[in-house]
Amino acid sequence: MQEQPAHPYGTPDAPRVAVRGEAHLEVDAEFAGIGVTVRARGTDRRGTLADLSRRNALAADLVLGYGNAVERMETGALSITPELAEHGRRERVRAYHGHVHTTVELTDFSALGELTARLADLDLTDVDGCWWGLRPGSPVHRQCRRAAVHDAVQRAREYASTLDAGLVALVELSDSGLTTGAPSTHDDLFDQMAPRGARDDFTPEASLAIDLRPERQTVTAHVEAHFIMTPPRL
Repeated sequence: MQEQPAHPYGTPDAPRVAVRGEAHLEVDAEFAGIGVTVRARGTDRRGTLADLSRRNALAADLVLGYGNAVERMETGALSITPELAEHGRRERVRAYHGHVHTTVELTDFSALGELTARLADLDLTDVDGCWWGLRPGSPVHRQCRRAAVHDAVQRAREYASTLDAGLVALVELSDSGLTTGAPSTHDDLFDQMAPRGARDDFTPEASLAIDLRPERQTVTAHVEAHFIMTPPRL
């Protein structure tokens, strides 16, 4: 038996309507992220490494002291680099530079301003950020996808009703993608605010709190939908 030819564009008796459904939701951020880089410099390699380890431990203890407000803390980069003297016939190490970069994510925004200020108050510590975002499994994504499907059905019904027709069946539904608005970053914002002569042995009473306000997140979903409708009355 010969297979019947496909009709991707429908037939006069069963015309198709193709639409694109869209949804845009603006929601509150679920987490905030900051980057923390501690540095050390010295002429002795072991001494530089010891200073770096001490400062990194101090920053880590400070972050972990905020308990459940901190959702994640991850070390992203570690570097110990010798600086060679520019002149001389033989290679001679002039100094050693070290740094450790850590990413911190918080869900309690009330603690964010205080934590960033206290980190920026540490000696030879850079703080950059902050950025705002939604968790990958956030229910907002599902809500946005569902809204996009409803929009596609509504559009198809409007097109069909304009022709005095109605929808009969859904032929195809494809996901065109879901995106979240890119969070803004403010590189070196807290680094510029931190005094370079700050002590490692600061006291919490002497630290500052920075007023940080969460950035609203925009979630967008798109779907492509194809329907069969009844013959129109032209």
